[in-house]
Amino acid sequence: MKKEHEITRRTFLKGSAAAGLLAGIGGATLSDFSKATARAEGETQEFFNACPRNCYDTCSIITTVQDGVIKHVRGNPNSTYTNGRLCVKGYNYPRRVYSPDRIKYPMRQSAKGSGQWEQITWDEAFTIIAEKILEIKNKYGNTLPICLNKYSGNFNVLTYGIEGMMSSIGHTTRCQGTPCWPAGIDSQNFDMGAILNADPESMLKSKMIIVWGANPAWCSVHSMHIIQKAKENGAKVVFIDPIMTASASKADQFIEIKSSTDGALALGMCRYILDHKLQDDAWMEENSIGHEEFVDYVKKNITVEWASEKTGVPVQVIENLAYEYATMEPASIWIGYGMQRHTNGGANVRCIDALAALCGNVGKMGAGANYAQLDSWLFNYAAMTGNGANTDNVEADRNININNFGADLLSLTDPPVEMLWVACRNPMGQDPETGVVRKAYESCDLVVTVDQFFNESCNMSDIVLPCCTIFETWGLHASYWHYWYHGNQPAIAQMYESKTDVEIAMGLSEKLNSLQAGSCTYPTDRTMEEWCAMEMTDGAKELFGFKDWKEIFEKGTAKVTGYEAAWSDGQFRTPSGKYEFYSEQAAAMGNHLLPVYREADETKTDEYNVRLITPHWKYGLHSQFQNLDWMQDIHNEPFVEIHPQMAKDRGIEDGDAVRVENEIGYLVVKAKLTQNVPRDEAVIYEAWYKDNPFNVNYVVKAIPADMGVFATGQPGVSFHDSFVSIKKA
Repeated sequence: MKKEHEITRRTFLKGSAAAGLLAGIGGATLSDFSKATARAEGETQEFFNACPRNCYDTCSIITTVQDGVIKHVRGNPNSTYTNGRLCVKGYNYPRRVYSPDRIKYPMRQSAKGSGQWEQITWDEAFTIIAEKILEIKNKYGNTLPICLNKYSGNFNVLTYGIEGMMSSIGHTTRCQGTPCWPAGIDSQNFDMGAILNADPESMLKSKMIIVWGANPAWCSVHSMHIIQKAKENGAKVVFIDPIMTASASKADQFIEIKSSTDGALALGMCRYILDHKLQDDAWMEENSIGHEEFVDYVKKNITVEWASEKTGVPVQVIENLAYEYATMEPASIWIGYGMQRHTNGGANVRCIDALAALCGNVGKMGAGANYAQLDSWLFNYAAMTGNGANTDNVEADRNININNFGADLLSLTDPPVEMLWVACRNPMGQDPETGVVRKAYESCDLVVTVDQFFNESCNMSDIVLPCCTIFETWGLHASYWHYWYHGNQPAIAQMYESKTDVEIAMGLSEKLNSLQAGSCTYPTDRTMEEWCAMEMTDGAKELFGFKDWKEIFEKGTAKVTGYEAAWSDGQFRTPSGKYEFYSEQAAAMGNHLLPVYREADETKTDEYNVRLITPHWKYGLHSQFQNLDWMQDIHNEPFVEIHPQMAKDRGIEDGDAVRVENEIGYLVVKAKLTQNVPRDEAVIYEAWYKDNPFNVNYVVKAIPADMGVFATGQPGVSFHDSFVSIKKA
């Protein structure tokens, strides 16, 4: 029976009503994950879960359940990184699970953006989708008109089921690349052959820590705790950023730098180090190639005075920083993702890498040019593996740039995209040039979105499918920063009619084959436990000493060891096997052979002359968490941060409504005056606010970064290189 979708008031399920609704949980206890699921009334049990959000910390969680209801969550003390603590977002997980705003059933909208929703059954949803897939295949002889736009809203390895299902119907159009970190990935691939950071817990051994363009107090609280401990141990902590962030306020020294000029600061430091013979010639001679050419470039082209002019950092500050970095061994640099979101972002990272290598601050405990790592991702990716029926008339998937999704999709005509599947993403809220993205949605005959809440992307969809939270399924997780590997087990029953991504893939495969035998090869007869058992690699089991994958639930987590000092064996993964100041791979991709300074390609004009920086928000992660009731109670209104001098020049007072505008769109938000931002730049934090049309990406352009193609297939996006005008509304 169909019924109209209804958003209820904010409440939190509790007491006997909640117990009745949520009774009958499945899953495993800490001591015996194979026990029956029956629960005695009032019994309290604990389960291991893992936060799958796109975040440095990837926390291991212990979930307490009573009468089938989550009572509270806490950090897993078995992980020395999570260390028994969660962030403010993590402690809000029960509010997410039991939010009345969760998508409860498959829903169909009468027209995109109309808000006229009706509940349908899973069978109806699968039938509508499967019939469209078969219609496309019969019409074109292939499934290229089907586009998958999926990324990192959930990193549980089993969320890759939709990729596997798509590969099992034939060749499709895929959004390729990553919005987050590709320029920096390319840089470190050129320099070292891979992204490979030292275990962040080894910062406790550092004498000096430079955090360059990261804000761990908001985005990696467990790392911030490590940095604070290192500071107590005597390490000097320096933050380099255009913004006086919450993290920078805790530093021994904050260096305010002009946005996009980080490479100039690194090269200026290199010049001082060379002039005073503080470099590590022995390390470079043994472990690198191209160091002579790099040294020659710096001596001929760089001065500290030039670096000061470019960056706005005083000469004396640059010289002192360079001296301390070269002499306070070991010294660690944390390269944040924000500083590479520029048109010269990759080049800037290469310059910072070169600074570390010049001083031999690579391969030593407490040192390194630390950006990210993927060595702990010990998965077989069974869920995403699919082999189509090989009946279509094309040979490969068609890729478009995830960072220019709207324009790229609209440009496709042979064949055009008719169906769009969105999962683990919110392109309408996350992608630059929102107006263009909206047109891309409107151009598709059928848009399917899998999510937990009705966000902007859901509002522009035809079919919305409800997916589970981490507390309702199995899974395995790893971080791209620390080296802990987590297990995830069901703590409660699947709520309402939600399904896991793999269950959705299996259900659609079954429907396709019922309509046309052999049209999809994705398996349909595996349990979630069986899928999960296929994911842990034999190498992981050997490393952890496991005979069976379920042994991860003895502690919920295990550590991949041997990365206390990245590159300590001197075996770089470059073509030469050494650190490459001189990279022919970089040159082959259209970049300079050496780490040289590249000016940012700015779109600044006389009218639009204020750089807009759009960092992550402390109470959310892209469009997740800020919509929850507790977060709304703390803060539920966007704002633009501007310097008091900028405000004075424009007749703006604190709290005034201001119009932020450029060539592609505009916003009206309240002004928040603060001296924590540069005089000539503005800051708006990207977030999704429930029942609020705010979206900062209406004024963010899809400007490509200088690197990213080598490692991810597409360039990064220069989120922080859009310029706007700011006027009192």
